[in-house]
Amino acid sequence: MNLIQVENKAEEKLFIQVPLVIYKNDPNWIRPLDQDIYEVFDQKKNKSFRFGKIIRWVLKDDNGNLIGRIAAFTNKKYKNKGDEVAAGGIGFFECINNQEAADLLFNNAKHWLIKEKVEAMDGPINFGERDKWWGLLVEGFSEPLYGMNYNPPYYKELYENYGFEVFYNQLCFGLNPKAPVQNRVIQRHQLIAEKQEYVVKYVNKNNLEKFSNDFTEVYNKAWASHGGMKSLTKEQVLIMFKKMKLVMDPKAIWFAYHHERPIAMFINLPDLNQWFKYMKGKFHLLNKLYFLYLKKFKPNHKLTGLVFGVDPEYQGIGIDAFLIAESSKMLQSGEMPYTDYEMQWIGDFNPKMIKIAEKLGDTFISRKLATYRYLFDQSQTFKRHPNL
Repeated sequence: MNLIQVENKAEEKLFIQVPLVIYKNDPNWIRPLDQDIYEVFDQKKNKSFRFGKIIRWVLKDDNGNLIGRIAAFTNKKYKNKGDEVAAGGIGFFECINNQEAADLLFNNAKHWLIKEKVEAMDGPINFGERDKWWGLLVEGFSEPLYGMNYNPPYYKELYENYGFEVFYNQLCFGLNPKAPVQNRVIQRHQLIAEKQEYVVKYVNKNNLEKFSNDFTEVYNKAWASHGGMKSLTKEQVLIMFKKMKLVMDPKAIWFAYHHERPIAMFINLPDLNQWFKYMKGKFHLLNKLYFLYLKKFKPNHKLTGLVFGVDPEYQGIGIDAFLIAESSKMLQSGEMPYTDYEMQWIGDFNPKMIKIAEKLGDTFISRKLATYRYLFDQSQTFKRHPNL
């Protein structure tokens, strides 16, 4: 076998091509956009380079055939609650079903990370934010959501045979958005609605600045500093909203207010993979025009839940039920096309958010991913991620 460090454009292309070998007969795999992968390794576009470094390799067999790839990275901003070890990361792992090949990739990443003075490697994770390319799929091998990892079932064995242990599980919840909400949610909603102090509004695309400000206020109170999350500025969020404008369904993004003060939010987007799966990884000018055509003439029936948050000052009084019931009225109306709903992952270290997900309706675990950890000093006691 021949391990090649990626150092030029030709080798970058090989890195992109490895998944085409692994998933050539898998009907559920949706090829990520090439540009989304390239941007992770682009110093001009990935801010994580300010705090760390990344390296990647491709693996060929003795006949020159592509059989695997992996990336390894360090990031000073990568921290987990209660961590007692300095951990680096691995990601973008792909490999044929061969433990020797997998071990070669893992060992190479480990030796590089040891030189970088870290004590463990977590993976598969992203060199960047946790909303993309995070975790190994271990249950629910259906079409992946946009930005979500997908892999063959045998990857679990490759990781665990090497010695990786589950640091935490990542749960995704699905539901039928057309089904009635639970009676207890309706009852709690009614108690809030009777006060006539609270209202739910959906986004107006012509006033994104207001709603981006509302998002910032709720997010920084409900989510910042939780599970590695960081505070956001109004400017950052406005840029994010403007980028989302083309694909957002404004009637699927809801905010709850108390006397005009934003106190909760429920952010959803149509699953972009339901359109991107026709792009074959490309998103150049012609692909963008084709995307606009698909968006107009091919209805997207899958909605993805990105963020649900309540200002801590208003938690425990039923605002979550109020927001869920109000949004459900729109989802169940004939004007919204969604028949499938799935939330992005929630760590099993966050039982409060899991309970909120369970309140959305008759939810079920649609898929499970796992973030693994491998301690370089095997005499150390392995500890799972503590609960928030």
